[in-house]
Amino acid sequence: MAVVAGLTPRELQGVRGRLVAFAEEMLAPVARRDQRRWGEVYLRGLMLDGRRKSIQPMAERLQDGDEQCLQQFVNQSPWAWEPVRERLATRMQAELEPDAWIVDDTGFPKAGRSSVGVARQYSGTLGKVANCQIGVSVNAVTEQASCPLDWRLFLPEEWDDDAERRAAAHLPAEERHRPKWRLALELLDELSGWGLEAAPIVADSGYGEITAFRSGLEQRGLTYVVEVKGATSAYAEEVRPERPPYQGQGRPPGLRYREKPSSLRALALAAGQEHLQEVAWREGSRGRKLRSRFGALRVRPANKELRRAAKQEQGELPGRWLLVEWPAGAEQPTKYWLSNLPAETPLAELVRLAKLRWRIEHDYRELKDALGLDHFEGRSFRGWHHHVTLVSIAHAFLTLERLDPKADAPA
Repeated sequence: MAVVAGLTPRELQGVRGRLVAFAEEMLAPVARRDQRRWGEVYLRGLMLDGRRKSIQPMAERLQDGDEQCLQQFVNQSPWAWEPVRERLATRMQAELEPDAWIVDDTGFPKAGRSSVGVARQYSGTLGKVANCQIGVSVNAVTEQASCPLDWRLFLPEEWDDDAERRAAAHLPAEERHRPKWRLALELLDELSGWGLEAAPIVADSGYGEITAFRSGLEQRGLTYVVEVKGATSAYAEEVRPERPPYQGQGRPPGLRYREKPSSLRALALAAGQEHLQEVAWREGSRGRKLRSRFGALRVRPANKELRRAAKQEQGELPGRWLLVEWPAGAEQPTKYWLSNLPAETPLAELVRLAKLRWRIEHDYRELKDALGLDHFEGRSFRGWHHHVTLVSIAHAFLTLERLDPKADAPA
């Protein structure tokens, strides 16, 4: 079942029984029966075809819709979203058996300045600076499907000291500005606390370029393939730290790297194009395999922070994979990734994981265009979290319908 703009009333009626059962399973942690009922109504409103998926137009489209009750359920009702997300993440992790967990963020365009977390800020999704909210998510991903497992709302620094807006948005006192990469690590910790075993982490350069993010993944024992910039500092793998001669006075000198670091771009150019291989990673929209030339080198990322840590620990900088995409006819690579996957990992596997971000980009469009992820008009912190949780449930249900060969297309 392909969903582009939502289900017709007839299609929705065809899946109603399975939707009710799925909603009961996911919303079981919500204590009150009437709240669970309005949760199922809200899910139907999100799935039903219509241009706007804010509460008023959804209530008008549903025969049993009630704007006041839906507003109360989403914006004011104090039900905890974390146990609901835990149920959803556990179910979808088992259903999808993901190839990767993708860390990403997306913008929610807004008018005015009252919606929680709104500010003029850059959104990669929008491709510009805009008045928007930004949500950070971790998503279970395969070539066939994806599902958001957990969410955080990014709070710009201007919200930390704006008591008036914080009070109006019912923002908890402990919620303060943290960079997006730190929110991503918090999400990974929460998912681990729910008993979920992480797949390799995939992220764009907004996360991968940050040394503290990569180090945080390694400290947690997680593998990753993350995009970085060509200017990122690194040594060739064969470069080793040296111990200066001891002059016989004071403490003996420790190991240190005496050479000036190079860059990933320079290392790739020095390796040349002879090591490149053509790799096909998936079928494109026109039925043709997507192909390009890739190369993988072993390098030692080496910015000041990493060199300082290696010096303190009297050790070597760890070796990592540098994956580059270098299309035919290009003078230099166009994309770079770093990975801590084992040294024996095949090139094709590195490419497959690096390129999996297309799936979440595709499914974000469904989350927004078909399910109204960014249509929420409430202003509260609680309301935002309730809405993205319910959108994630709706998306998960439609994903399972699409993947189930025994599920009939809506009649």
